[in-house]
Amino acid sequence: MSSSTTPTHRPAPGRPYPVSTYRIQLRKEFGFENTQHILAYLKDLGVSHLYCSPYLQATPGSAHGYDVVNHSLINHELGGQDGFTALIRQLHHHGLRAIADIVPNHVSVADPEHLNPYWWDTLKHGRNSTYGNWFDVEWDHPLLKDKVLLPVLGVELDDLIKNNEIKYEDEGPADGIQGPIIRYYTHVFPVKEGTESLKGDLKSLLDAQHYKLAFWRVTLDGTLNYRRFFDVTTLAGIRVEEQSIFDQSHKIFIQQLKDGSLDGLRVDHPDGLADPQQYVERLAKATDGSWVVIEKILEEGEELPASWPCAGTSGYDSLIKITGLLVDRNAEDALTEMYQKFTGLKGDFNSVVNTSKHLILQKSLVAEVERLMSLLVLIQKDDSKATSLDRASIKEALVEFLVAFDIYRAYIQPGKPVPKESLVHIERATDIAKKALKNRRDAEVEFVARAATFNAGSPSPAAREFVSRLQQTCGPVMAKGIEDTAFYRYFRLVALNEVGGDPGVFGKSIDEFHTSCVEMQRSWSLSMTTLSTHDTKRSEDVRARLAVLSEIPTEWEHAVRTWSARAEKLGLCQSAILPDKNTEYLLWQTLVGAYPISPERLTAYMDKATREGKVHTTHTDANPAFDTAVKRFAEGVLADSELMAEIKTFVGRIALFGRLNSLTQKAIQLTMPGIPDVYQGCELEDYSLVDPDNRRPVDFDARKALLKKLDAEGTTPPAVDDTGAAKLWLVSRVLRLRRDHPDWFVGDKASYTPLCATGAKADSVVAFSRSDKVITVAPRLWVALNEEGATRGTTVTLPPGKWTNILTKASLQGGGDVELAELIKDFPIAVLVKDS
Repeated sequence: MSSSTTPTHRPAPGRPYPVSTYRIQLRKEFGFENTQHILAYLKDLGVSHLYCSPYLQATPGSAHGYDVVNHSLINHELGGQDGFTALIRQLHHHGLRAIADIVPNHVSVADPEHLNPYWWDTLKHGRNSTYGNWFDVEWDHPLLKDKVLLPVLGVELDDLIKNNEIKYEDEGPADGIQGPIIRYYTHVFPVKEGTESLKGDLKSLLDAQHYKLAFWRVTLDGTLNYRRFFDVTTLAGIRVEEQSIFDQSHKIFIQQLKDGSLDGLRVDHPDGLADPQQYVERLAKATDGSWVVIEKILEEGEELPASWPCAGTSGYDSLIKITGLLVDRNAEDALTEMYQKFTGLKGDFNSVVNTSKHLILQKSLVAEVERLMSLLVLIQKDDSKATSLDRASIKEALVEFLVAFDIYRAYIQPGKPVPKESLVHIERATDIAKKALKNRRDAEVEFVARAATFNAGSPSPAAREFVSRLQQTCGPVMAKGIEDTAFYRYFRLVALNEVGGDPGVFGKSIDEFHTSCVEMQRSWSLSMTTLSTHDTKRSEDVRARLAVLSEIPTEWEHAVRTWSARAEKLGLCQSAILPDKNTEYLLWQTLVGAYPISPERLTAYMDKATREGKVHTTHTDANPAFDTAVKRFAEGVLADSELMAEIKTFVGRIALFGRLNSLTQKAIQLTMPGIPDVYQGCELEDYSLVDPDNRRPVDFDARKALLKKLDAEGTTPPAVDDTGAAKLWLVSRVLRLRRDHPDWFVGDKASYTPLCATGAKADSVVAFSRSDKVITVAPRLWVALNEEGATRGTTVTLPPGKWTNILTKASLQGGGDVELAELIKDFPIAVLVKDS
């Protein structure tokens, strides 16, 4: 089984694309000038392209850049236009190029006075604003007609007026805003022209504005009339489906691609747009077919629409496939039984997802459901089969339909035939929703499904909007329900709780992996691959270490029960629910996966995780007693020398296997089909948890020094130890190989061929050839593989020719079976290059 690339997707012929990328998280403390200082190191590492996080003007102090406030400015905190120009000049001087992360879906409206002309002008002039069509504002909302709801107040408005906490000022702040303003502490709002005379009656003045200030909790009741990013009220969606808005919001990047400052783009959250297919097509045309990858979360078995003119995804799909290879499927029953016994929880992951999605629709996305319902009421008038249905029953059906929908969205365009793939998911959701409602609401569910697939020649405005709006809501239900809730409730093996993954699927087979790679090489050979990102729940090294638990379930169970008994003896468990056993089980895995970890990092993570889980505490409704108990438990564990000695011993038992797993997954990622991305710092070992932990400053000086030392010492590979040198050795050698021979890995002549392993441990060897020039041999399930003599008798069939291992310089003769022990005797991974 082999494949060669037939380029059917972008980039267009002649357009450049990366061979590998290195992701940098730009921020005020690490801007364009700081980035210049690591360019020589990146060149030495072997990457071809710097991959920049969003760098348009963002909310002051932004740690990530996704809260863009102005699409016409490069962030002055990062160095502005001059700083960007200087960075690109130095980048090209070093023979490197750049790609950028762009945010087309939303802008930050947290503080509109901060250089956000779109939102400020909309608040000042209402629907007649120059930017009134930029936002998905429901101007005819029955409770907010001609006003934008601003849920920013800490208490009710009347109380703030009474206490003089909201004030009128004749002049705006000194940052360029002219004319009178309304001030609420750090929040500043414009005053509608002609209403200044009402300043003596603040209540009347506020009533006369194009916006309505409100207590922040009103959104929990569904009162909101603008589209937002997921449930984040401070990020308002923009309508890039309008050509003029697309042009204005993409002008900088289109120019940078044309003048050679950039070679490509990564698009953030295209599923939030009204019509992703139209958007990708428009972007391809505007950028002359540049290399573009999109942040698309593909669920199990889902594929990127083949008609999309882009290079592929940003890599979560490859992450899930590779992580699955590290998990021993044989341990599923044992770990399931242990998890259920320890926590007392019996439900599987699907049941947790179902509960979590319902919770999100009832608590977080109420406004989105109400918006859909207002459209369904209008559509109902033209649907003869639905005229007798009542609103409450339709709403019940809508909620179950959204819960049942199992991907981020269906790609249905109003007025066009429904894609067969999308129809499958619509029909599945329809059937599941009917069963969930015990067939009491069949007519209502079918009405929702009809509305979702409306494809008549000229559907009504409400019907057209519903098709897009429903799909724009499916994504938040999936993301908030699964990634941000269910992942923080179900902890059987948290290495599997990753973006785009299904913790209910316990591991991947080698055949499954090969099949997916063959298809990827055939259809999406220039898609990005990744192991860590700014959004991953755990770094690649944490997941690699935790995957080892699947190989030693009995030892793991004994360790957890011992530690739990010790914690109980210390009095860290105040009662049955403070903290609960499920939270405790998460803490033990977190400690093991991220060890060593400081009290500050561990308690911050546990606080975020328990609030995301929304069982005992939440971000909006904190439970101080529970929060304190979790913090006390975590700190108490770290403070007990006897307990920490036991944990250190256990980590010592699995640390080497975790490092071997890390080398295995990195070798596969760097040589499989696709464009590999290295997330900042992860060329060395990195044991970070979810953001903001994974966005901490990176010690580049240490990495530079270590790489220089490895290069100076010659050809002998370093030991696999806690210096992380082995990982840096692997990454640098393979990236340099890709840089020197890109056509072996990418392009229309590259190919992927699985190689056969035989013997007792054949299922522990992932081996494949690229273009008959490079062979990767990456063992897995290292615990069993490292037992006495376990590699004996296991062989890999190498293609004919003489091969040199670039990691050890050892020479091998191919054309037959070679012992695995021989391939990995000097380094755990073999990357063989055919001698010319």
